[in-house]
Amino acid sequence: MHSAEKKSWDEAFGAFIHPRVITMLFLGLSAGIPILLIFSTLSIWLREAGVDRSTVTYFSWAALGYSFKFVWAPLIDRLPFPVLHGLLGRRRSWLIIAQAAIIAAILWMGLTDPAENLTMMAFAAVALGFASATQDIVIDAYRIEAADADLQAMMSSAYIGGYRIGMIVAGAGALTIAGLFEAEGTYEPFAWTMAYGCMALAMCIGVITTLLVSEPNAPRAESKYFHETSDYVRFLAMFAVTVVAFILANLYAGEITDPLKTALSDGGMIKELSGFIAGTLKLAISIAVAILVAWLTTRVGLTPTGMVQETYISPVKDFIDRYGKAAIIILVLIGVYRIADIVMGVMANVFYTDLGFSKEDIAAVSKTFGLFMTIAGSFMGGILSVRYGVVKILFVGALLSAMTNILFAFMAQMGPNTWMFAAVIMADNLSGGLATAAFIAYLSSLTNISFTAMQYAIFSSIMTLFPKILAGFSGTVVDAVGYSWFFIGTAIIGIPVLYLVVLAGRLTDVKTPSEPAETQSTS
Repeated sequence: MHSAEKKSWDEAFGAFIHPRVITMLFLGLSAGIPILLIFSTLSIWLREAGVDRSTVTYFSWAALGYSFKFVWAPLIDRLPFPVLHGLLGRRRSWLIIAQAAIIAAILWMGLTDPAENLTMMAFAAVALGFASATQDIVIDAYRIEAADADLQAMMSSAYIGGYRIGMIVAGAGALTIAGLFEAEGTYEPFAWTMAYGCMALAMCIGVITTLLVSEPNAPRAESKYFHETSDYVRFLAMFAVTVVAFILANLYAGEITDPLKTALSDGGMIKELSGFIAGTLKLAISIAVAILVAWLTTRVGLTPTGMVQETYISPVKDFIDRYGKAAIIILVLIGVYRIADIVMGVMANVFYTDLGFSKEDIAAVSKTFGLFMTIAGSFMGGILSVRYGVVKILFVGALLSAMTNILFAFMAQMGPNTWMFAAVIMADNLSGGLATAAFIAYLSSLTNISFTAMQYAIFSSIMTLFPKILAGFSGTVVDAVGYSWFFIGTAIIGIPVLYLVVLAGRLTDVKTPSEPAETQSTS
């Protein structure tokens, strides 16, 4: 396995207090705040406001931007933001704009009463999702460009730790603040206005961090097509037209896919599979229409073909050119590395409830204690990756993630034992944090500095796509075989990942992202 040069323990722990690592702790907190303000915290607010459950679940779509952020990541790679680019630099200018948009969206949500204007709340939530995903794109690019490969693992672990702290602030923190301003069992919009206002204030930590840190000194290749303001305007026009085409196609494709889903379900197919097939077809139609419209803009002369190729095709071509045949192995590894965790995790809360644990037990052990164990695991992963190399810890993380799933099978046989619950959560979250820190560092090493935002956005989208699709069938599998065999099965499907880590480690070198990584494979 090829990785960065092995470091001493002093060097490993010394990386922990590096200024760039500390920076990522605060930026991670800034990234972790918005997500729960769209999901669980918002869900509780909506239910208190009398919104029905089916409508509440629709609000999760506001976070779809996280899954499709690779679509506008090239804009952040290519387009300098007017005025601010000269003052702050490419990355910090986009970061400050994203953070300002997040604060504005949070305040918008806080000043909107969903009981009176649910549509306005939906627009505000979508705006927050888009702004937050944009911040994630910029932070990922900043992290990769701000330090070499030796620090990537520790910066990743600091980012994860900060992100989890941000989730605590936006989860328990926001709910506590709301509870201070309303009586139990009553609904008071002002309480939620105060809670979301405080979250907007907490985002200032990220703004201050952005203003204090320096711009990454990363060399960039000169663009052949982006020179004048008119070039950027033409590209933005093409992007806007393509996005509108995608949205419209997605809306009208339902007239084709919805009857198909009904027909498949009526024919005896399980609803999860019929829903997946219909959803995939709907997405494929939308993407096809968007690509067609983008191609038409080049045919009518709105956008030069080379501009589209440089922005969307070149990042993909660059990755394939650098890694050759090994690119297939790497992409498969990215797509399945977290499969054991995600497939198991989707059933975790249901499992705890079915086993007989109370909401208080789940909150204390899984959510609070587990969160701190994840943070500890991430820092452990960072230190060990610096000491022994990223790929070795990537292997250890995959092994532990699979093995800890077996502990859940034992837990299913024991019944509601709180001590066992805590021990399993500790092992699972420590291993999960360790694996995630090493995995993010590995993904960072695969990027080319010329396409940082775009390539990492693609990787981060791929890494959860297949596991989440498979996780959609978890409930059906549990109903068929029971919890114990389900957890054992999730451990088994994690075993092939170990072979992929070894194979990818042999074929690739983990190098600084500022230099094209070498490959030992033949193209």
